[in-house]
Amino acid sequence: MSNQIKERNEIEEQYKWDLSGLFENDEAWEKSLQELDDYIAEAKEYEGKLGNKECLLEYLYKQNKGSILMGNLFTYAHCRMSEDMRDMQVASMQARAYSLYAKISAITSFAIPEILALDEEVVKGFIADDDFKEYAFLLQDLLRQKEHMLNASEEKIMATLSEALMSSRQTSSALMETDLKFNKVKDSEGNEHDLSNSTFVLLQNSLDRTLRKNAFLEFYKAYKEHAYTFAATYNGNVKASTAIAKVRNYPSSRAMAMDIDNIPESVYDNLIETVHEHMDLMHRYVALRKRILGVDELHYYDVYTPLAGASSKTYTYDEAKEVILEALKPMGEEYSSFVRSAFKDRWIDVYPNVGKVSGAYSSGSYESNPFILTNFTGTLDSVSTIAHEMGHSMHSYHTHKAQPQHYSDYTMFVAEVASTVNENLFIEHLLENEHEAKNRLALLNQYMEGFKGTVYRQTMFAEFEKEAHAMVEREEPLNPESLCNLYEKLIQQYFGEELVMDEEIKYEWERIPHFYRPFYVYVYATGYSTAVALSEKILKEGESAVKAYREFLSMGSSQYPLDELRHAGVDLSTKEPIEKALAKFSWVLDEAEKVATELGY
Repeated sequence: MSNQIKERNEIEEQYKWDLSGLFENDEAWEKSLQELDDYIAEAKEYEGKLGNKECLLEYLYKQNKGSILMGNLFTYAHCRMSEDMRDMQVASMQARAYSLYAKISAITSFAIPEILALDEEVVKGFIADDDFKEYAFLLQDLLRQKEHMLNASEEKIMATLSEALMSSRQTSSALMETDLKFNKVKDSEGNEHDLSNSTFVLLQNSLDRTLRKNAFLEFYKAYKEHAYTFAATYNGNVKASTAIAKVRNYPSSRAMAMDIDNIPESVYDNLIETVHEHMDLMHRYVALRKRILGVDELHYYDVYTPLAGASSKTYTYDEAKEVILEALKPMGEEYSSFVRSAFKDRWIDVYPNVGKVSGAYSSGSYESNPFILTNFTGTLDSVSTIAHEMGHSMHSYHTHKAQPQHYSDYTMFVAEVASTVNENLFIEHLLENEHEAKNRLALLNQYMEGFKGTVYRQTMFAEFEKEAHAMVEREEPLNPESLCNLYEKLIQQYFGEELVMDEEIKYEWERIPHFYRPFYVYVYATGYSTAVALSEKILKEGESAVKAYREFLSMGSSQYPLDELRHAGVDLSTKEPIEKALAKFSWVLDEAEKVATELGY
């Protein structure tokens, strides 16, 4: 496969996504803006009238129509922008889409406070009315949160203050992405490499240990020099969250964040407790990494480099499609037919081109098929990425087919489940058919990285957040010393005695942007654990497990996420799913240790 990155017009159409199902072209997109302006004008007319049954039904119906149109406009502009970030005309389309979304949100902000200001019995009457059947759960959930909603004027004040309350996040981001400067770093042969927030992870994956070390030391040197500023921005963010929780009558900022999805705090605590009970597995992984790398001391700059070295195995795009379809056969023929449609009907934008956004994502609107952006290079990781994003797309596809628009989005709590189920089925398929030791170690390495990076690391982040917010709620200071001490203590606990505690480690918390969205990271760990438990059920139980899982994929946000997952066969109100996932990690470790012995490590 050529390393030459082409211009977009040089790439064959079959490898580009087909957006014509949204709009035939940019001109058609422009014409649809007028429809949205008409919707905005109509929405204003319902303010003060939502206590009337017919008016409320009309408003909810028209809100759905407006949301569908907004989704089409935004998805098209976002996808077009992703194709070539240099295109200023498309950048203008995306900016206008964002502006319209903000305008609609402001104009329709009256609705929830107005509904909640109604007598509770009136709302319950609507819920019991057959005419509101498809809105019953939506209204019931509003009533559930009523005690935390303010009156209309107070909500308007909170909305006005929202931008100011996010200023700490914006300051931190500006410092991290713009003002923080790093010197170039040298590899073992004296070659210089650019160091930045975007290249740091790539350098930590390098097989050149000198380069990894130099990048690590230089990177955290810069963060150390700005520790007081980062402590101030994070302190401001935590205090803002704590203050909002008090205003909204929540016992803590964590309770507020989790109440959005009706998740009890015990789920969070169960995750941390269960991971603590199985910390020996993480310590085994660290010891195995030290053994395979053959180093006298394992440092933090050694924890990301591939254990199997550079893999020479590559895939063509056709081979990638074939192996993904084979891996997903346990999901049944109908599911596989949808995946084949994704490949055949150009849901996927495959190859990198000059100006194309990096990384990968799954997008789409309620009326369109999903769209997958990827930058396929033929590596194992790029094939796995397509399997992962296909999971997101299948989740959206099932939900959009089964649910009305207002239940067509699934919550962040379940968002990573379908993608990781696909990813796990993919890696299990490859492991079953790979017997060459080095290639098998590469697969096991990828599997172990999922557990290390998503279960253990995200749980460690969750524990850091829990304690940092509790400190502010106890009126204890968040300063560089207290935050660095907390983070260093957690690194020691999670990585164990085999890891050398370099002084730079304790500044890592400064570079985690997720901390500025409080109590969000834990869903990665619960989602990954859930996906492991579900993929194991699918492989062991077959059709019955697939049926329940696909029904879960179709639920969108029509039920609370814990209830949806129970339907799929996983109960996160207990420790069992986390324990099952970590039992799988133990099996993967066993396999990796056997292969390491076979290879002479």
